[in-house]
Amino acid sequence: MTEKITTEAEPGQRPDAPPVRTAAPAPPWTVLVRGAATVWSVPKARFGVVLLAIFVILAVFAPLIAPYLPTDNSFGRSLPGSAAHLFGTTAAGEDVLSQVIWGARISVLVGMVAGLLSTLIAVLIGMSWGYTRGFLADVINFVVNLFLVIPGLPLMIVLAAYLQGGGLTMIIFVVVVTGWAWGARVLRSQTQSLRGRDFITAAQFSGESSFRIVFREILPNMTSLIAGSFFGAATAAILAESGLSFLGLGGAGSVSWGTMLFWAQNSNAILTGQWVLLFAPGLCIALLATSLTLINFGVDGLSNPRLREGKGR
Repeated sequence: MTEKITTEAEPGQRPDAPPVRTAAPAPPWTVLVRGAATVWSVPKARFGVVLLAIFVILAVFAPLIAPYLPTDNSFGRSLPGSAAHLFGTTAAGEDVLSQVIWGARISVLVGMVAGLLSTLIAVLIGMSWGYTRGFLADVINFVVNLFLVIPGLPLMIVLAAYLQGGGLTMIIFVVVVTGWAWGARVLRSQTQSLRGRDFITAAQFSGESSFRIVFREILPNMTSLIAGSFFGAATAAILAESGLSFLGLGGAGSVSWGTMLFWAQNSNAILTGQWVLLFAPGLCIALLATSLTLINFGVDGLSNPRLREGKGR
């Protein structure tokens, strides 16, 4: 891919002098393509992208891939694996494989939506906290530290218990409320580091507003850090949703990997020899969280070339 080169004469330059060659800024789609190529060049991130794509395909095309509806309980109870039911059936007569496939929908949706909202709040609060000074910075500091010192799991349990009946929206709300503070603190530290750079000082002397400096000058230099924060928040959201559903605080009528673990425990799946009821959803939760963690290795290479691997180094 070649860069577009423009030539123009500088003021005061001799007419017969060779024109000055200046490189035009690359379009946004070019930057995205280069970033994706950098992430793909890392073997661990490449494996994570493929693994995540598999789960996304399962979530999107679950009605076409699953052999039965996840709530269809017209089959025999606690059946072993067979040609009709590869993973067997539950104690209520539901096909386990169909529930595993449909369960990917909630985990992927909660991970993406809650991770995006948590990252958005962390960016707004963290960058504002890192750039401002005075009373407002002290107030933000108090609020963030308050959320950091409160244990996350007990807070999630208390909120979910008081918001019973909210379904998937309630779970996303609880995960977002308890998951934005760490990202805000990391982004605040990086914003403080960039605040003293020469290009920020030049923007301040030119009369630029604080909003424009933060979101037009500082934000583009933190893209890889924000992307890493998103993948970390999405991983935490997936694990949090599974934990809440396993404790019985998720949606009563929803089918997710967490609710599968909840009902498997209630039916004593281990004692009855149906270990697949626990192993299948537990493995899917671990693999989905692992895929996001592996992609984060490639995201780290965007900001630090020393961490790049393979041909993209």
